[in-house]
Amino acid sequence: MNQPADAAMPDLSLPTELTTLRDFVRWGASAFARHGLIFAQGTDNALDESFHLVLWALKLPGDLPATYLEATLTQAERKSVFALLKARIESRKPAAYLIGEIQFCGLPFTVDERVLIPRSPIGEMIAQQFQPWLTVEPTRILDLCTGSGCIGIACAAHFPEALVDLAELDAGALAVARHNIARHGCGEQVQGYQSDLFDGLPTDARYELIVSNPPYVPTAEVDALGAEFRHEPRLALEAGADGMDIVERLLRAAPHYLTDDGLLVCEIGGSQQEFFARFPDLPVSWPEFERGGDGVFLIGRRELLAWTQRR
Repeated sequence: MNQPADAAMPDLSLPTELTTLRDFVRWGASAFARHGLIFAQGTDNALDESFHLVLWALKLPGDLPATYLEATLTQAERKSVFALLKARIESRKPAAYLIGEIQFCGLPFTVDERVLIPRSPIGEMIAQQFQPWLTVEPTRILDLCTGSGCIGIACAAHFPEALVDLAELDAGALAVARHNIARHGCGEQVQGYQSDLFDGLPTDARYELIVSNPPYVPTAEVDALGAEFRHEPRLALEAGADGMDIVERLLRAAPHYLTDDGLLVCEIGGSQQEFFARFPDLPVSWPEFERGGDGVFLIGRRELLAWTQRR
């Protein structure tokens, strides 16, 4: 069956009828839906993504009063807004990569195609200081597989007395994380390490809290991902036939780096079925999130150590 004419040969010239901010938001949402864009990397629908991009192009705040939606754009503004919306359609790049920034846990982070776009529900747990699961005040925190550094840097903001280590295998991703450390001025509190899981960390490092969003997507699923996801680094997504290769390494090593009362928090997203199949007897807890998201498990050192010894 042939594609519709507008899908095969999209007309992306600037419509003369678009004059107000509201016009461009509406047009962008319609065009995004018409061209089948994917929304799962910062927003979850065409309207929110269009609104976000239009405001960013105009350098306007996200809480813009509704009355300003009727403001008429200048010719230069019209061209700037349209160019960004057009780039989103033609490139299929996620919005965060187009603008080079995304918010996580209330903080802005620089991102590019060297790192996964922050979107973890762990941000909600950080804002709650991991209560009621964390039973000790952390003096040292580890963000494992840190990517952009968003989880660790957000932890540093919510635990100002704790030292935070960021561990990342990929040198390009670590460069982004170190940029974000500098951006947030937390270099005295946060340190980045190039490390294959725990291998590159200080040998005496022990943590009350280890937080990780590791690769957990099965290879076949990575191969089938839509265009937007293919802009993200494969290394940050793929983890073997069932997606659990990195998670298993993490689980086996973590007891040696957690303090006696330490807590491991790990995201596995939509790979819960694969997790249960490989680790049917692992005694983890699954927190619920008020703002959406799932696939995060928690386990204390004592329970994790007992499990590794049984295996």
